[in-house]
Amino acid sequence: MAITTTTTMRAIVQDRYGEADVLQVGHIARPEPAANEVLVHVHAAGLDRGTWHVMTGKPYLLRLAFGFRGPRNPVPGRDVAGTVEAVGSAVTKFSVGDEVYGVAPGSFAEYAVTREDKLAPKPANLSFEQAAVVPVSALTAQDALTTGRVEAGQHVLIIGASGGVGSYAVQLAKASGAEVTGVASTAKLDLVRALGADHVIDYTREDFAETGNQYDLIIDIAGNPKLSRLRRALTPTGTAVITGGEDGGSLSGGMNRQFRALALSLFVRQRLTFFVNKERGSDLERLTPLIEAGKVTPSLDRTYPLDQVPDAMRHLTTGRTRGKIAITGLSA
Repeated sequence: MAITTTTTMRAIVQDRYGEADVLQVGHIARPEPAANEVLVHVHAAGLDRGTWHVMTGKPYLLRLAFGFRGPRNPVPGRDVAGTVEAVGSAVTKFSVGDEVYGVAPGSFAEYAVTREDKLAPKPANLSFEQAAVVPVSALTAQDALTTGRVEAGQHVLIIGASGGVGSYAVQLAKASGAEVTGVASTAKLDLVRALGADHVIDYTREDFAETGNQYDLIIDIAGNPKLSRLRRALTPTGTAVITGGEDGGSLSGGMNRQFRALALSLFVRQRLTFFVNKERGSDLERLTPLIEAGKVTPSLDRTYPLDQVPDAMRHLTTGRTRGKIAITGLSA
């Protein structure tokens, strides 16, 4: 990626791994798009749990991809919504001025570059703030349900139904014709119901594995229930898709449980699996009709201006977030 040395931009930058205080507002060189890239003038960016992982460098195995001593890309952020500022010579789908949303590493800045195939036209009925909280989480939810082979009429359990990924998983499962049960805390049950869940389970009062109900598909989002509990809540040939896990230790996080699940699946009738999120613009285009029809609506918890990104990150880690957080005030 070529970088112009004559133009600068405001951005959140970090030079080391750590907690929210490593994030600072700075002025850095504005990126220039390569042949297959688009330069996006960022109007809003979404904050997802993956950005927290990159900020802290945990689990440590992530550093193999993002840098050992500190992040290779000093600008955090992945979700993006904005207008096309410039395009590379090989770009054919977008033109200057187009409103887009998608995935762009380094989106906590006035401008961000990303590959053409990571973007899609912004849904006409969404604000930039709403659009910015869709890509990473909604695509993860979509991939989880696709991996789980969701079908109309199935009974689907979504663990972590009130979070970024979960809020989309509930709506997408309902749009697929499934009967959905969402697991969340007491304070967030109303949100899960509003998202369309047919049933809710308050995990502070009830164990989903002890209700006696069994599900054709379980989407386990950033939880850490033992595999035996997931299997107890599955039908004899049901599927559990594990999309994360925050309590798996600093070295590998929830990946240990994911690999154990995959190995166990070889010896039982139930299917226990996980996936790698592809984050493709073409998959966002599949979501757009559902968004514009009102079948999928972003759950925007709150917004923070660029200079308050550390506060936004701290709020994310409290566990009180209902849906997603957007970062605004990036455009000059």
